[in-house]
Parts: sequence; C-alpha cells; structure tokens
Amino acid sequence: FAGVIPASATPDEALVARQAIAGLLWGKQFYHFDVKRWLEGDPASPAPPPGRRHGRNSQWWHMTSFDVISMPDPWEYPWYAAWDLAFHCVSLARVDPGFAKAQLLLLLREWYLHPNGQIPAYEWAFGDVNPPVHAWAALKVFEIGGSRDHDFLARMMHKLLLNFTWWVNRKDVGGNNVFEGGFLGLDNVGPFDRSAALPVAGALEQSDGTGWMAMYALNLLDIAIILAERDRTWVDTATKFFEHFVYIAAAAYEQGLWDDEDAFFYDVLRLADGTKVPLKVRSVVGLLPLVAVTRLTARTLHHLPELGARLRWLLTHRPEYAGVIGARRLGPDGRQQRLLSMVGPEQLVRLLARMLDTDEFLSEYGLRTLSRAHLAEPFAVTLGGQEFRVGYEPAESTSGLFGGNSNWRGPIWMPTNFLLVGALRDYAAFYGDDLQIEYPTGSGVKRTLNEIADDLSARLISLFTRDGWGRRPIYGAAQLFQTHPDWRDLLCFPEYFHGDNGAGLGAWHQTGWTALVADLILTLRR
Repeated sequence: FAGVIPASATPDEALVARQAIAGLLWGKQFYHFDVKRWLEGDPASPAPPPGRRHGRNSQWWHMTSFDVISMPDPWEYPWYAAWDLAFHCVSLARVDPGFAKAQLLLLLREWYLHPNGQIPAYEWAFGDVNPPVHAWAALKVFEIGGSRDHDFLARMMHKLLLNFTWWVNRKDVGGNNVFEGGFLGLDNVGPFDRSAALPVAGALEQSDGTGWMAMYALNLLDIAIILAERDRTWVDTATKFFEHFVYIAAAAYEQGLWDDEDAFFYDVLRLADGTKVPLKVRSVVGLLPLVAVTRLTARTLHHLPELGARLRWLLTHRPEYAGVIGARRLGPDGRQQRLLSMVGPEQLVRLLARMLDTDEFLSEYGLRTLSRAHLAEPFAVTLGGQEFRVGYEPAESTSGLFGGNSNWRGPIWMPTNFLLVGALRDYAAFYGDDLQIEYPTGSGVKRTLNEIADDLSARLISLFTRDGWGRRPIYGAAQLFQTHPDWRDLLCFPEYFHGDNGAGLGAWHQTGWTALVADLILTLRR
C-alpha cells in the first residue's frame, strides 16, 4: 500500500483507500454455472419443468462459468454483473493489473459472450442490457498498467467489435443512430420500467443509451489509434469508429434528444404514428452524453493522416457535423488539437450550469441522479390511460419498480459520478484554464474544469472520511459506527448514498464499484 497510496493522502484517506481495495480483493468468489446442464437437469434427478427451456436464460445455453470472479457484494449480490465488473477492474488494476485484465477478457470469451455478440448481464437475466463500458474499462486498465500491454488491448478489441455490432443491430430500432437499450443499469430512473414492454406502442429513444454508444465509439476509436501506431492494419478501424461517433452524436440533436430551451438531454418516446413525446425528467440520463468525449492531438493526426483526411472531408462536405467534431484549439505543446464530443462548447456550458446547481444535481457529497427540482415539481405523464410519475427521492425508493430495492431517483451513485468527473478532466485537457465555469451555479465564483473535478472528487471522498465533528457521513445516525472505538474505523462501502446527507444505502457491503473512491483518492493526491 505504501507504493500505491500517495504520501500526500491524509491518514484517514489512506485508511479509506486501503479498506476499499481490501474489500475488492475479499470480494473475489468462485462462480460455477453450467447453463446447458441447468436447462436439461441432472442425469440422475427428475427432469426440470418444461417451461425452463423457454424461460429466462434459455437462450444462453452455451454459457459455462467455472471461474473466480469479482462480485459486486459477496453477501447480498454473490454473482457477477457486467458493468459493475468493468468498474471493479479499474480499481483492481491499481494493485493487480493482471487479474483486472483477465476479468475484462473473461466476459468476452466464447463461453460467456453470446454468439450474437451480447455480453451477459448477470445471473438472473443474462439477456438484460448493461451499459457498454468494457471498452472504457479496457483503456483505463491499459493506462494504469503503464500503457504497455498492446496484446491485451488487441484481444479486447477483437471481441468488442462483435459487441458493438450487436448494439447497432439490436438496439437501434429506427436505424437512425439513436439507441434504446432498456433500463441500462439505472433501474427506476424513468417514469416506467424501461426493461419491460412500453405502456403504449412505439419505441423509447434514450439519451443515456445514445450517450453510452457515442462513448463506446470513441473508446474503440482510441483503442484503434493506440494499436495503429504499431500495426497499420488498424487505421481503417480508427476511421470507421470516428465516423460512427459522428453519426451517433449528430443524431442526438437531429432526433430531438437535446432540448435547447431546457439545455438538457431527454429520453423521447416515439409513438407508432410518428409522434414524439419528450420525457422531461432531469436525471443522470441527460448528463451521460457528457462522457462521450476524446481529443485528437496533432501527434495522432500526423501519424494517422487518413484520419485527418476523413475529418477534413466531413467538415467540408457534411458541415452539419461540425458541432461534434469542429472544435479546435492549441494544446499544451503549442500544436493544434481537435475535440470530439457529443456535447459542443455552447451545450457544455449550459448543461454544466444544470449539473453544478445545488438546487438540482450538486450535493454536498457529489452529484445526485435526479434533479432536486423534482421535489417540488414531480414529472408526470399519462400513457395508455395510466399516469406515471417521477419525484425526487434522496433515499430508498418508494417505487415498486425493480422490487423497490434500488433507487436512481435522487441518491448519489459512485460509478456515474466517477465517469462524469473523468469527463470533466477530458474537457479540461482540451480547454485548459481558458474555460471557467461558475461553481456552484449562482455562486458568482468561476473555476476551471480541473478545479471542479477536484472538488467533486473531494465531495465523494468525504462520504467516507471523518468530518469536523469526527463523524463519517456514510454512517448517518448509527451511533455505534460513528463513535465506538472498535467500529468507527471499520468501513463499509454501500451501494449508493443519500442525495442530501450522504448516508449509505442499499447493499451495505457493495465494495465493488464503490471502491472507485480509492481511485479518486489516488488521482486527487497523486
């Protein structure tokens, strides 16, 4: 740990980082599930009910798990979850990069990845759709490991190409480059269950699904650029994902996901008759397009002239795409760089004004998943004769969706906060100190994007560290954990956190992706 945790970290921060990483290591479990055998039954036992062959997971007969896997919570969630695992690997790479790489590769192996290219979600429904974050995690693990293991990156890329194609073929019903995807891990974030049949005939075009796919295209572009520096056969792949990103990012505006009056991205319900109904819920769904961002440096464009030529061709012949690829400025080296972003410069400033408003998303302990404005003004829509509502709920859910045991209608979640903090640093790498944003909104104080990212990181870290009264926000009113000398420094890493006071909620030992707090500490104190 002395070699991992910076000396500038406070003793309390070092304690948090150590226990977060220890929890991840403790959370490895052996997992065995032979789906074909489960469908057919044990040879010496009575046959299973016939319905099993047509029920959940029946299309995943090829799967045979017999591995040690990092679990979200070995007590309450003792099975893997695809997007959870991707986040685990980012923190695991700090201490065991070999295991982190093996975990990412595992879900892409032939006995896990579906023949059609889908990544299995989790035990109770492998066919559910988790956000496509494996490429993002592969890049992070590659960088943490010293940016040397190109074989790992190439192995990931070959299988991710199959998965990206699955998304394009299966989750873009209208063929218009905006994506559906379903609940996408955000459980009850919308007014109705996004993983079930819609209450009316039509399709739900999702801002988060489209944002995830724009990010996915950029992640694959970045991987292809890295590989192309050593093997020119990847150049065509780089230009392919550059262009695919352009189509997706531009479609979000063309298809009406961006509301210019509200300065926010919304899901849009496209009815069978062509009518579009924007679902004006200000939630993390509308913030996730921010994470679709990367830079093309002068060095990259010099080494890959084909990519630069394609960029110039699009700007000349398809000027409507300039909003997502047109931003350019001099980098720290004095050479020109390009910004590829689903959120253009004007939209960025306006969207951040929403995100960094204490009356909306900004909490003392990070970013809420739903705007606090919905406390006084819940969103309501009537579909098929039934009213659906979304109101701000900072703690446990009052909705029965997903069993009522998970809530994305106000609490603070570590993985989405982690992605948004990282996105701010990506924008800062392009805009430098020239772009300053009022933070918090309405305060009159301007800060750079890196300063804002640092402060958000500090807010998230403060969930676990002692405050001025010696109390840890995660433990709320639990006096035993706040004051007893035998308990006060034994930390749990909850699933999510109260949107106003930071108290831990949900699964209490979900070190899993909450262990990202260790990475925040290592980055902030590096």
